[in-house]
Amino acid sequence: MILAVDIGNTNIVIGCIDDQKTYFVEQAATDIAKTDLEYAVEFKTVLELYGIDMKEIQGAIISSVVPPLVNVIKRAVAKIVHVKQLVVGPGVKTGLNICMDNPGQVGSDLVVHAVAGIRDYGAPLIVIDLGTATTISVIDEKKNYIGGMIFPGVKVSLESLVKQTSQLPRISLEAPKRTIGKNTIECMKSGIVYGQASCLDGMIDRVVEEIGVLPTIVATGDSAGVIVPHCKHTVLVDDELALKGLKIIYDKNNVEENTHRQKGGCSC
Repeated sequence: MILAVDIGNTNIVIGCIDDQKTYFVEQAATDIAKTDLEYAVEFKTVLELYGIDMKEIQGAIISSVVPPLVNVIKRAVAKIVHVKQLVVGPGVKTGLNICMDNPGQVGSDLVVHAVAGIRDYGAPLIVIDLGTATTISVIDEKKNYIGGMIFPGVKVSLESLVKQTSQLPRISLEAPKRTIGKNTIECMKSGIVYGQASCLDGMIDRVVEEIGVLPTIVATGDSAGVIVPHCKHTVLVDDELALKGLKIIYDKNNVEENTHRQKGGCSC
């Protein structure tokens, strides 16, 4: 079993996973002001809530789009489990061929999702992450990561709408009963939920037009469960995509390191 941590701009996804199953997936608020001790207490509490025996955790892997938190989280993990830690980044083998102008600029979260998506859903593939930002990654039939799109996420758009207008209230993120709203709240919910779903459908159509084939489409992220049911395209939802991708990358690097050692190579 490994401990997997995916640090996002809004939430940190934490979970335990092995070859057989995912034991749990939980989220904690991302806060760069928190200390490693505070995160350690938070993580330890989650592990205890799910009855995870710390001795069964054999390793840990971290991906992050918040660079200042990487070392903080590494120290937090080290306080609760004394295992090898891997951070997704330069020097870490992912097995993903990234066909971009600057492959190093592709977020580790996008890489992790693509790795899991290719294994579980094949290629060609579209991976949608509905988080702080909404990202769309496109993998071609040869399993190459060929690019994608980034635009404001659902909650970011809603927060901006409320902050920048004096008369619009804060609302819960859920679909209204009808597309044409009959009051302000219904109008806002329709615009946010159906608007984002329509945006995804439109972007998918453009991708299909550009690559000439309809790929499998999978979505993950905080808002996937709210938005995806209202898309006209068939979009699969996989809340465990990040954890599965982290497990694949951890295993790939662990196996190759062990193989290198057995051949007498230096592991440093």
